[in-house]
Amino acid sequence: MNITLEEDTKTLDEVVVVGYGTQRKESLTGAMQSIKSDKLQNVTSPSVENLLNSKAPGVYVAPGSGQPGSSGAVVIRGKTTLNGITDPLWVIDGVIVGNSAGQLNPADIESMTILKDAASTAIYGSQGANGVIVVTTKNPRAEKMTINASAKMGFSRLDNGNLKMMNGAELYDYYASYQNANEISFSRWNPDLRNSNFDWWNLATQSGYIQDYNVSMQGGGEKLRSYLSLGYYDEDGAVKGYNYSRYNFRFKTTYKPLERITVKPSINGARRDIDDRQYSVTAMYSMLPWDSPYDEKGNLVPHRYSGWVNSQQTNYLYDLQWNHSESRQYEFSGNLDFDVKITDWLTFSSVNNYRYTNLSTHGYSDPRSSNAQNVGGRITEWRQDWTRRYTNQILRFNKVFEKHSVNGLLAYEFNDYLQNFVDVYGTGFVPGFEVLQVTAKPERAKGYTTEWAVQSYLFNANYAYDNRYLAQFSFRRDGASNFGDDVKYGNFFSISAGWNIHRERWFKADWVDNLKLRLSYGTVGNRPYDLYPQYDLYAVGASYNGVPGALISQIGNPGLTWEKTFTTGVGVDASFFADRLRLALDFYIKKTDNILYKVPITGLTGVTSVWRNIGKMENKGIELAIGGDIIRNKDWVWSMDVNMGYNKNKLKDLYRQLNTAGEYVVQPVIINDGTSIAGTAQRVLEVGEPVDTYYLVEWAGVNPDNGAPMWYKNDGSGEKTSKYAEAKQTKCGTSSPDLFGGFSTSLTWKNFDLNAVFGYSIGGQIYNYSRQEYDADGTYSDRNQMKLKKGWSRWQKEGDVATHPVAKYNNQDKGNSPSSRYLESNDFLKMRSLTLGYNFKLQQYGIQNLRFFFTGENLFTISGYSGVDPELAAGYDAEGKLSVMGTALPSVYPSTRKYMFGLNLTF
Repeated sequence: MNITLEEDTKTLDEVVVVGYGTQRKESLTGAMQSIKSDKLQNVTSPSVENLLNSKAPGVYVAPGSGQPGSSGAVVIRGKTTLNGITDPLWVIDGVIVGNSAGQLNPADIESMTILKDAASTAIYGSQGANGVIVVTTKNPRAEKMTINASAKMGFSRLDNGNLKMMNGAELYDYYASYQNANEISFSRWNPDLRNSNFDWWNLATQSGYIQDYNVSMQGGGEKLRSYLSLGYYDEDGAVKGYNYSRYNFRFKTTYKPLERITVKPSINGARRDIDDRQYSVTAMYSMLPWDSPYDEKGNLVPHRYSGWVNSQQTNYLYDLQWNHSESRQYEFSGNLDFDVKITDWLTFSSVNNYRYTNLSTHGYSDPRSSNAQNVGGRITEWRQDWTRRYTNQILRFNKVFEKHSVNGLLAYEFNDYLQNFVDVYGTGFVPGFEVLQVTAKPERAKGYTTEWAVQSYLFNANYAYDNRYLAQFSFRRDGASNFGDDVKYGNFFSISAGWNIHRERWFKADWVDNLKLRLSYGTVGNRPYDLYPQYDLYAVGASYNGVPGALISQIGNPGLTWEKTFTTGVGVDASFFADRLRLALDFYIKKTDNILYKVPITGLTGVTSVWRNIGKMENKGIELAIGGDIIRNKDWVWSMDVNMGYNKNKLKDLYRQLNTAGEYVVQPVIINDGTSIAGTAQRVLEVGEPVDTYYLVEWAGVNPDNGAPMWYKNDGSGEKTSKYAEAKQTKCGTSSPDLFGGFSTSLTWKNFDLNAVFGYSIGGQIYNYSRQEYDADGTYSDRNQMKLKKGWSRWQKEGDVATHPVAKYNNQDKGNSPSSRYLESNDFLKMRSLTLGYNFKLQQYGIQNLRFFFTGENLFTISGYSGVDPELAAGYDAEGKLSVMGTALPSVYPSTRKYMFGLNLTF
């Protein structure tokens, strides 16, 4: 019996979109991951960032909250900055659009390529330090008119995870178990409270409703072809009062007036609407089950109702009658691109884009509501618009002679940005009026204009000999407006090589389709998120007795320079058995120098920090992706893909500070991490440690003799103490996982298909602020408490070995103060999605394809975490930047499970 394995040339000839062009997959020398549109279809999210979750090794996606329209944050190969920009650069159809995908419709995406190493990202220079995500939208093809339509409808339910709040009977029994229960001073405290059980959670939640409709048409001939798409997404939140909707359109044309000239105009636009009823999600957890929002007649009771056990609490449902906020955003983008083929090997390409975004928000807080009662109501109007211009002029060359192949580009790029902002609010008006002119007192009227620009010169060259030996070199010189004149320009480069071992004549393993070794080294840069850190800035306003004047608001640093990251990478790509088994393995070291950071200073001038370059950082990691077709025959195809990323972060150097001896030495920097009514957890920046290291008082458990909380003194004695003030803070782990990734499987049998995607994270920790408030040992008598998780126990009597201290009414033991008690593992395994579909063959009716499917998302999570969601979420930090958080705040909108039915139709 003779078995012949044929090389899968289709895979090797696959074209991948990379920086400023395309390359054959076999000729790549950089580390990158390309994801086709069919791998993105099983997630129903308006956020393109969330589509990448668990899809690529080394790419960590912190999902947004469950609130409709929330965006995720992406981290590629670890955090390389402290106060610089942390998000990857997004490039859509050759246009640099910034650090998010904006309102891009996922249905328009043809492919997404994630560029990771210096060989791939150095061509983007100062904007590539955090990786680059290149998005290609669907292009018109030269064929007869084709129409595609899709519809998805379904519902969502909140996923409360392992956080279970007490009902009325459980809360009463908990209070009654207090060591000093005789001191409870509620005027309505009596056993009848066991029968009072109002479910605030159920009243505030619902089954969310989701609709997602898209239609596109494309076609034409070799001379003229076009693509048009329309999209509509609408989601009513699973928490009442939160809604999101988005409208998209995109039109692209390719026109060849002459054989050597191609013109490619395109326009696209989006409108986004967000409704927010302006109440805190926290109230759904914290309200006492003994207190009903309704009186005996079914009317909503006002705030601080005397008939409540907690008569100082506000009734958020009362506010919900009137308070609301509406946000509307318009986004428009237009391109006029063209290619001129000068010779058979030389082409000139021009990309020219104009982008305009307008965002307006109207907020109404009624005079009767809790948050505006003291000022007689509040009306807010918020306006913001951005314009962004981008142009790129590229001269491309591509020459093949004998066994030599040379291609590359020489380009000039310019990108600028202008923002206008106005924020006005007034107070004091008659209920029901919603325009600013009716307010009696204009409280605030502020606004500003900001702008920045970057211009660049770039060069890239690729060489291949006989498809065996590959080399690449790129160079970019960037000039940015947010640096001083002497340091305005930065230079960035990369050099890489590849060896297609399977192309060697001496290589005789027929079962190996592809075996390539890759090496790369290069540098990329980063800029501060502030636009004018080099200048002294002044704030002008009537801030002193109503008299206009100016106060210094920023001390500039004209010597502030580029943050640079130097990356060394080694990788292997391989495929075997006619592409039945595929593997990609990468190892990298990223060294960041001149870290950008806002260094704290004394506030004598009214300014508390200044931008400086302060130190060095290192990230080391390994990435692995394995995929294979376990079964592949006429009726059955079963494939699996697994990816994992490991990254180790370490701070290598910090700025010098003046110590008590009058010497300038490197000292740890303590920073706050979020806020809580019970106190703020902290982190530490210390040489030799990861940059997301927690710095907390170390929990030592419960004293079995008296049930008191204990902490380690950490003074070298090893002793424990029940006095919180005697315990010193220490390093207590990090939020970043040691290992993370995903795996997926797809099974096709005749016309049926089944797809499942899983995500996992191992080794990180999350600080659970919710427990500080809802697992507080009796510290708070004005809010509900959570049930103890399985395996937990509370101290009741002498000799008890328990996980939780004795509970007391108005407990002053400080057991719920910030400490490692509330630091939990965020290890998890999640089922991201499960899709079952069926394809009908209806060509005889003029229908190319009809597919019905069902998709479930976030169907289950396996985790020991006691809160809502162990996965590190995206949130806005103190500077207003979207980033990966290491904490779980009580006010976060929980994630949702989604159940969607849909169809795809092509004719």
